Amino acid sequence: MNKAFTLNEQERLLTVNIRDTVPLPGAADGYTLVPLFLDRENGVWVLYGIFQPGVKLPTHFHTGTVHFFTTKGQWNYDEYPEDPQTAGSYLYEPGGSMHTFSVPADAEEPAEGFMVVHGANINFVDGKIHSIRDAGAIEDGLLEAVKAGLGPMPKYFRPAGGAVASKA
Repeated sequence: MNKAFTLNEQERLLTVNIRDTVPLPGAADGYTLVPLFLDRENGVWVLYGIFQPGVKLPTHFHTGTVHFFTTKGQWNYDEYPEDPQTAGSYLYEPGGSMHTFSVPADAEEPAEGFMVVHGANINFVDGKIHSIRDAGAIEDGLLEAVKAGLGPMPKYFRPAGGAVASKA
């Protein structure tokens, strides 16, 4: 008879509540982030974002897929004005997509949402590469913000493993 067994024993669930943390500044003015899971090695980042009315992020290219679930407010991609994302919207973005995130300036509330991103965002300003944001860059930015006193150290998860060479 086969018995089910646990591969990873845990004393407690690996869980965090966005209401129990202080959002930290994003890479640009007008939005804040709550990190939930940052995996530098596999290039996966899970964040809760809060975007103020009038926020427009740089045009960016996704090297991997994105899942975005909007929980509050409204936002859209400038390239797709006929497809606004509102509370309850789930958006799937295939790798290789490129667009410009914005919240209407006359929005009555911030847009908020939960995102799972694989890979990196390559950000463009005036048609030229401006920056690259991936799990490592986001974690570095958050740690710098904490060091600068912009908020307390948030609780988030990151894999404890890492690449190592086998012994010959």
